[in-house]
Amino acid sequence: MSTLADLLRDSLWIQDLTDAQRMRVEREVQVRFYAAGSTVVRKGDPVEHWLGIVDGLVKINAFSADGRSTTFTGVPRGGWFGEGSLLKNEIRKYDVIALRDSHVALMPRATFIWLLDTSIPFNRFLLTQINERLGQIIGMLEYDRLLEPDGRVARCLAGLFNPVLYPGIGLQLQISQEEIGYLAGVSRQRVNQALKVLEQAGLLHVEYGGLTIKDLQGLRSFGN
Repeated sequence: MSTLADLLRDSLWIQDLTDAQRMRVEREVQVRFYAAGSTVVRKGDPVEHWLGIVDGLVKINAFSADGRSTTFTGVPRGGWFGEGSLLKNEIRKYDVIALRDSHVALMPRATFIWLLDTSIPFNRFLLTQINERLGQIIGMLEYDRLLEPDGRVARCLAGLFNPVLYPGIGLQLQISQEEIGYLAGVSRQRVNQALKVLEQAGLLHVEYGGLTIKDLQGLRSFGN
């Protein structure tokens, strides 16, 4: 199981911090456990932390007034998110739900703002992170509106292997077909069919409890 030290070691933003900045981060970031299905943060809550995934998998989700649910994206191990709401000092605009047992790092808002005020490299990282997130959102709109289920599953998986948003994840991921279905917005049975198509195309290899990516660029462009 990964630890907070592993998460911080692999995080791109920490590499150019001073020793004093790094020590404060290590001292003030806390880790909490969330069981599968539990809510990490709720829509409408004050934004008090920047969130990082030590291990596990969460989804960023929203519910309409009539109870309909939509999933924006998943965040695997190594990802940090929620910086936009912290920068705007607004209430949380979405729910974060643990798809499996997960350990989540919570950086207090005060620590985040202090890094923003004292570290130029941290500011540069945030610009890159936000730009990458914007590209991810545009891509999600494209595949949600234009692609068939096979393409949606391919793009969903490709998004989980983003080296900027989720550094250190490698090319292997422990993820179930049910979890992929939640993130891609298709049924588990349809995920199974899509994975067979993608495996036959040489883009990935399906394993027990997960998969290995063989052609990440091919996944990103599948369905075009």
